[in-house]
Amino acid sequence: MKPSTAEGTRDFTPDQVLKRNYIFDTIRSVFVKFGYLPIETPAVENLSTLSGKYGEEGDRLLFKILNSGEYLKGISPDDITSKAYKTITPILAKRGLRYDLTVPFARFVVMHQNELTFPFKRYQIQPVWRADRPQKGRYREFYQCDVDVVGSTSLVYEAELVQIYDEVFSKLNLNVVIKFNNRKILAGIAEVAGIPDLMVDMTVAIDKLDKIGIEGVKKEMSERGIGEAAVAKITQILDIQSLDELLVAMEASETGKLGIQEVQTLLQYLNAGQQNQEIRFDITLARGLNYYTGCIFEVQAKDVAMGSIGGGGRYDNLTGVFGLKDVSGVGVSFGAERIYDVLEELNLFPKDQSSSLKVLFMAFDEVAHLYAFAALSKLRAAGVNSEIYPDAGKLKKQMKYANDRQVPFVVLVGEEEMSTGLLSFKNMESGTQEKLTIEEIIAKTHTL
Repeated sequence: MKPSTAEGTRDFTPDQVLKRNYIFDTIRSVFVKFGYLPIETPAVENLSTLSGKYGEEGDRLLFKILNSGEYLKGISPDDITSKAYKTITPILAKRGLRYDLTVPFARFVVMHQNELTFPFKRYQIQPVWRADRPQKGRYREFYQCDVDVVGSTSLVYEAELVQIYDEVFSKLNLNVVIKFNNRKILAGIAEVAGIPDLMVDMTVAIDKLDKIGIEGVKKEMSERGIGEAAVAKITQILDIQSLDELLVAMEASETGKLGIQEVQTLLQYLNAGQQNQEIRFDITLARGLNYYTGCIFEVQAKDVAMGSIGGGGRYDNLTGVFGLKDVSGVGVSFGAERIYDVLEELNLFPKDQSSSLKVLFMAFDEVAHLYAFAALSKLRAAGVNSEIYPDAGKLKKQMKYANDRQVPFVVLVGEEEMSTGLLSFKNMESGTQEKLTIEEIIAKTHTL
């Protein structure tokens, strides 16, 4: 059988892992700088934890794990024949792979509430799984890099998360637009349009605006039972750009007005700081996840066609479903896979990775090989990433290995080098070669 990976998953080569680690390390450094602490949660969660948190579309994308043992026990042949999936699934599968990191985090907070100091600021960098249709920038297994704070309703944290987005993407040399909206404004639109009970249907449709356009959104709202007059009112409000005009349009909705006030407060915080990236209020930003209750965010790259590379928002009730009431949280996520694709397409990865191999030792014979091995130990002790070719002699073969590994420097050791203590140090890019002591080589590699 020809080996293959599961659809929507990938292997990563050493070069790819180094690039991915560059992204993770950059993001992690900013998280730590802003005072966030790391946690990890299991890949497998109880389906009771995951189900009902992501909306109807999200629930369909949950990867479910068959129960071990006699998993068909208790299922009647009639249920199988009639394809009664809603009846069968809870019996077949009680666990699933996590869909995101936010819901497991809420579960974590509830279980460990007596051990945590609130507000609790956490970051988490782990893989998640979604049974989605694979396409460019979208995979079934992918990493999320999340940063959240729970235990405070202060909008200063929304501003802080925008600053984290701003700093991370600036460090990655990516030009992005950080969009934000407020779910209360969307709820207000539904109220003003006279369809408060269909607010989720409205947001699911609006969330697809970038993909299907305004006519597609209008069509989907109609298909979801939203009347023609309401669709017209919603479309009219979505065209408004000014917060002042929006406040007038929201006069009949206290919830909508509160959402506008929260947006104004967020802008006050942001105006008090300094940002490098474009930050834009976007009334059409919806994000379909059901648990958002306040500000919502989305990040898009400017210089390449790609979906969102980050998103998040405020959630007031998520811990409540696990038994811990009145604990508000807010967080954002970085789409590491899409960020990787964007950096690759724009050729923005640094050429010299700090974790890549810097020096390769080569020896002309077995005696020199032992000498080179001792010198290699000194370079490693000094923190220089270095390696020795395993076999002495056959310099052509050793040089080919160095070129294939893209090693910037090689050290050649033979009889002359052992007798003088001056090793042949070659720059593989320029081709220049000089005689240096091991101490001089250490000093030189630290400055190059």
